[in-house]
Amino acid sequence: MDTALTYQDVLDARARIDGAIRPVTVIEGDGVVLAAEFMQHTGTFKARGAANFVAYHRSSNTMPDAGVVIASGGNAGLACAWAASAHDVPATVFVPATVPAFKKARLQAFGADVRAVGAEYAEALAASVGFVAESGALASHAYDHPLIAAGAGTLLLEILEAGTVDTVVVSVGGGGLYAGIATAAAHHGVKVVAVEPRHCRAFSAALEAGTPVDVTVQSIAADSLGARRVTPLALAAAAASNTVSVLVDDEAIIEARRHLWDSRRLVVEHAASTALAALRTGAYLPDPGERVAVVLCGANSDPSDLAR
Repeated sequence: MDTALTYQDVLDARARIDGAIRPVTVIEGDGVVLAAEFMQHTGTFKARGAANFVAYHRSSNTMPDAGVVIASGGNAGLACAWAASAHDVPATVFVPATVPAFKKARLQAFGADVRAVGAEYAEALAASVGFVAESGALASHAYDHPLIAAGAGTLLLEILEAGTVDTVVVSVGGGGLYAGIATAAAHHGVKVVAVEPRHCRAFSAALEAGTPVDVTVQSIAADSLGARRVTPLALAAAAASNTVSVLVDDEAIIEARRHLWDSRRLVVEHAASTALAALRTGAYLPDPGERVAVVLCGANSDPSDLAR
């Protein structure tokens, strides 16, 4: 697998998924630009990478009859099932047996064959690997794949089309979204602020070590940002871009999420408010006149706790 993306990869992804994804809505105010990617198909940015992955293999005649398979209990599985459905491709999604019933129902609504295995993601992943070997299905991934990351990078192109931006602030989990955005940002001279929960920091730990390393994961945002190891694509993108890595506490993530609800009636998941928390806490302080865009990456969240 390639360990670096090019700007051309992002441009190719954009041409490939044009018309399939929703252009990002940009909200101005409070001195920043909010990129409302939570309004994307399936509720997160992951629809971009999944659409690029499936469309590429469809157009290259490399999509097997058995279709595509992914292990995921969350947003990546939904995006994969959605993209596969749009191309009439079979999708098999392995989930832990503990996955909430509503998520399983959403996957099935997209026509996915949902298989619950084990109590943890690792067990579902192992089962998906076995399924690939037996069936010949094509394995996808939540973030660790060039096509997935390149699709995510198309978001930065749309943000720039909406107006001049000096800096983009983005939450980082496994690093697919960051890798795509940073690759496009480097081409356009845009700074990237990569934000992680303090106890969910696979990216910053990899920067310190110079290579991806395993980390412990414990955060309110771990359901989306809880990768134990970042993709090598993210490290390569960091080396080629102007990137600042910052950490925020869970309390700040919760506060930023509530602020979005109180001030704008926007409901996002904790992974999305992680990015905004960097600005609200001063973990990242923009220079006077610096035009900043904050990526609100998803909204697959229970809104019932916003009033607490």
